[in-house]
Formats: sequence, structure tokens, C-alpha cells
Amino acid sequence: MEKKHPLPWLNMLVSETFYLSHFLLFFSYFVVRASASQMLSPDITDRLFRREIQVILAFSVLIAIKQMVKEETWEAFIADTLLFAKVFLLMVALIMDYHLALCYLVGFLVIFISTQQPAYQGLGNSNQLTPLQLEALLTEGNTSRFWLVEFRALCSSTSIRTSRIFPDLSITYSNKNLSFGIVDLGLFPNAAEKFGISLGVEVARFPGIEFEAKASRPSITKKLLCRHFELDRHLVEYVHGK
Repeated sequence: MEKKHPLPWLNMLVSETFYLSHFLLFFSYFVVRASASQMLSPDITDRLFRREIQVILAFSVLIAIKQMVKEETWEAFIADTLLFAKVFLLMVALIMDYHLALCYLVGFLVIFISTQQPAYQGLGNSNQLTPLQLEALLTEGNTSRFWLVEFRALCSSTSIRTSRIFPDLSITYSNKNLSFGIVDLGLFPNAAEKFGISLGVEVARFPGIEFEAKASRPSITKKLLCRHFELDRHLVEYVHGK
């Protein structure tokens, strides 16, 4: 049996280039700050210190709101946290020197181009399906068993942010009458065309929404999927043997 790392986040920080590069870039600010404190004038040092306090307070409030009110997955939470941290770092760097802020901006662009945030690797109780396996399930004619299948492309930031939702739902709702499957379009790009999926532009979505009003598109959440696919009803019927 494979042993889990006792400190998974520390292991991910060291092993994933995306997280390690962000950590090193953010940590470099403390080195620069300590070196520059002796060269900056008292007025700039005082203004920088006040701005740092303001940034810490604003950052803390934003993260607390994101965690308590909106975000459902750690992947989405981390993505938003890093975005806020980048903005605030650029703000305080501008006070010291605009060349420093420009260096950080270039560093963030390099990370954006060369790395990608890792998706959640767990499957829960869902099944990793190939297109052939999915086609076989669709043609076998078993009407007593339902399959809920997610097509995901992990080159998409949206898929990464929601990569934990489907495995979590499968742990709660999978049973002998309802199964969950995942098809990775990154591994099987030809499956997108075969099953009528657009990899470039979102053209339709289930649950259905008003597609003309882009700003009104709801985020994919566990609650939204549960309500649309009536997962609670399926679970209750399974428990009562219907």
C-alpha cells in the first residue's frame, strides 16, 4: 500500500514547479526589503511600512471572504490567493522602485507562460474512462444504472479550479445505480470532436443557462450539479431500494 506524504502541501510546494516558483518569487521580496531598508529615505521607509500594513489587512480580508462565501475548492482558493498576492506585491514594489515592480511583473509572466497550476489528482469513487470505454457504456443498453461523466481539459484554468468537485461528489453519491466517470481530453483530444465538445469556446452548458448574457453564467459548483442532476433524489431512492 502506497504511503501518503505526512505533509502533502509541503511536498507539493517542493515538487511542483508552479508553486515552488511562486514561493521563491514572493520570498525574494523579504530579501529585497531587508537590503533596501538601509538605502531608502526615512519618508519612503515610513510610507512603505504603512502600505505594507494596509496590504496585509486588505489581503487577509479578501482571502477570508473568498474562503467563507464563494470558493468551493482549494484549487480555486489558491488561484485567487496567488492573484491577490501578485497584485499587492506589485503595489508595494512600486513604492520602492518601479524597476523592481517591472522585474516582478516579468517574473510572473514567465511563470504564467512556462508553468501551470496542478489540478487535483484524486479520483474519489469516479472512474477514469477512455473514449472506447465510454462508448461501450453508452451502447450496452443498461437503463438501470446511470452514469454522470465529466469531460475535462486540464489545459483550461476553469477545469483546474473545478477539478476537485467531481471526485468529491462521487464519494458522496456513487452507488450501484449511479456511477461517475472522467474523460481527460488532454489524453484523448480526438474524443472532443467525437462527442461534440468544443475545446476553444464554450458553446453550451448543463445545467442550461442564458448564454447570451455572459456575465450571468453561474460558476460550476457542487450545489448546482446536485440540483440539476437530482443527485440527492438518486441517493434517497438507492437507500430505500427503489
